[in-house]
Formats: sequence, C-alpha cells, structure tokens
Amino acid sequence: MYQIAAIAAGGAVGAVARFLVSGWVYALFGRAFPYGTLSVNVLGSAAMGFLYVMMIERLSVDGAWRAAILVGFLGAFTTFSTFSLETLNLVEGGELGKAILNIVISVVVCVIAAWAGMIVGRQL
Repeated sequence: MYQIAAIAAGGAVGAVARFLVSGWVYALFGRAFPYGTLSVNVLGSAAMGFLYVMMIERLSVDGAWRAAILVGFLGAFTTFSTFSLETLNLVEGGELGKAILNIVISVVVCVIAAWAGMIVGRQL
C-alpha cells in the first residue's frame, strides 16, 4: 500500500510539473506545433534514463522511492496520450507533415534522450 501511495504522490507532482513546463514552452514558442508536449517528453525521457541508472545501478534506492519517481512522477510528467491526441488533431487539421514530424521527432529524440540519460548516469 505504501508503494501505491508513493506512486500517487509522485504522479500528482509530475502532472503539475508537466502542466507548468509545457505551458511555459508554449508561451515561448506558441501553439503552431506541439512544442510543450514534445519538450516534456524529451526531458522526461532523458530523466528516465539518467534516474534509472542512478537509482537502480548506482545507488540501490528503495523500491517505493523508485516507484514514486520513475512510475509516478515521470509517468505523469511525460505525456504520450497528449502526444497522440495532438498528433491526431494535426492530421485532422490537414497538417499531415507536422503530424509526421511530431511522430518522428518524439519517438527518435525521446529514445535518444533516454539513452543519453543512461550514458550520463553511468559516467558518474
């Protein structure tokens, strides 16, 4: 039960962080492209790779803390469902090129970001 409460708490903080970060990015770059969602997904992917290495391979962090941060916080911070909806909205709005660009950048850059986070974590 403690682990579930930890995930819920982490998720609450992650959801608020996603709202604030993506809103800030949209304020900077506008809404012509899903920059806010892309930004939180790249940041969250890099953080997932880095924190996975640090918490599991380096520090052996308690399972409840790992769950709170990796599952709760980062699960709520990254936004695959929002990514999917925004991509479909681009398609329905006749912006097929932007939709494809969003898919390619999101998948490729987020995987690279997770890999880079793991590399950084292993270098420490």
